[in-house]
Amino acid sequence: QVQLVESGGGSVQAGGSLRLSCAASGRAFGAYDIGWFRQAPGKEREFVAAISRRADRTDYADSVKGRFTISRDNGKNTVYLQMNTLKPEDTAVYYCAADVSYSDVFARPSYWGQGTQVTVSS
Repeated sequence: QVQLVESGGGSVQAGGSLRLSCAASGRAFGAYDIGWFRQAPGKEREFVAAISRRADRTDYADSVKGRFTISRDNGKNTVYLQMNTLKPEDTAVYYCAADVSYSDVFARPSYWGQGTQVTVSS
């Protein structure tokens, strides 16, 4: 098993930046592919970005391409989501998730964090 804890959320004005962190504990962090998801009020949770265990592959939702960057530091057991040029529609609770299968990270990851709130004001 792996335990995930997100941090770095907060309130920011449109055009600003935030960096989210996802710290992991438990089984070897390097064995997991990691994804970021978000859920806005009244909406379904949606995929944001994913990174493979060796960081040799990343994927992004179209809505965040060119603005968000996912990265990881396996030595620190941490995955990051750098969010730039934030928009009010990025407001949501952001979750990180882990799975040993990269394809499953997109749709049905096995492990989830508790989430961190991001609020972008216009």
